Amino acid sequence: MLNFSDWLDLVPKVELHCHIAGAMRATTLHEIAGANGVRLPRPAETLYQWPDFYGFLEVLRLGALAVRRREDFERVAYECIEDMHRHGNARHVEIFFNPHYYTPNGATYPLIMEGLAAGLERAERDFGVSSLMIACIDRSVCLPSEALEMLDWMAAHPHPRVVGIGLDGAERAGPPLVWVEAWRRAGRAGYRRTAHVCEDNQTLFEGPPAHITHCRDALGCDRLDHGYNMLADPAVVARMAREGTPFTMACWSSILPNRIPRLDRIRRMFEAGLNIVLGTDDPTMFATTIGHSWRQVFNHTGWGIAEARRLSLAGVEACWLPESRKSALRAEFQAALDALVPALDPSDRKLDLAIERPRPDWG
Repeated sequence: MLNFSDWLDLVPKVELHCHIAGAMRATTLHEIAGANGVRLPRPAETLYQWPDFYGFLEVLRLGALAVRRREDFERVAYECIEDMHRHGNARHVEIFFNPHYYTPNGATYPLIMEGLAAGLERAERDFGVSSLMIACIDRSVCLPSEALEMLDWMAAHPHPRVVGIGLDGAERAGPPLVWVEAWRRAGRAGYRRTAHVCEDNQTLFEGPPAHITHCRDALGCDRLDHGYNMLADPAVVARMAREGTPFTMACWSSILPNRIPRLDRIRRMFEAGLNIVLGTDDPTMFATTIGHSWRQVFNHTGWGIAEARRLSLAGVEACWLPESRKSALRAEFQAALDALVPALDPSDRKLDLAIERPRPDWG
């Protein structure tokens, strides 16, 4: 029989919030940097350290500058999926990649995209984990014209794995309405749309709840990433709960003092009826995995098997697979979840907690 922690690791999961630039193993990054003649400021064991959110972004971009060759992109994509598969049983992953992180050092969009796709395809053969890609703009370092440039690249070099666009970086550097033209153009081209919004490393002035409605109404986002600051506005929370808009979480904050408050906000969002999907954000940089992230949330909240099932299936519904593949994934998850129930030690207290905890009515 399994204890709850081990059982939770085996729950099938969908990962919808993972940045490939933050999912590189530090040792791999050092090897790639050495091969490309790039000198990193610290050894692998201390590379992923920073004083605050903005320091984290600097380290993220610095590491990305070392990745230049097609084989580099293939390797980091493959290892990302391998880690997701082995450390938490991810069955489908959608990764963000920022082309403008790499083009300053000579990597072209086709090289970046084809290298990542090759790694994802090889990982799917080896581990059975499906995957898609989301081309992303860092608003801290990119202009709206560069978002349009990225869409030109995507139009010139379409790939079935690249299904959407995203917006990340510090929200204060580029609020949603700055990006309307690019996001509407992406929608006309048939791409799915998301954006990082209302992050709790931004003040309410920098990332106010109104940004949620801007992302939905002006940018046409299908789902949203983070969203914690909207808890300050019950009307926005009520609307998002009513609409069932998916929010992809980052369970393990980049900033140590924010980790427990982040878990509290995730609990409050779930209990408010919001449609949340648990994720890792930048797993190797944050020293987390999809399994670890789920365990942290469940240990903090006291959730049990009912919540695990609901969150597992919420990921399937929120993903951007074609409906035929989504239907197959849904059936796979339901069968796996049914088979897992008898494997859990019946004396584990989470069985009772799960039955009594109130549940939102989505999913």
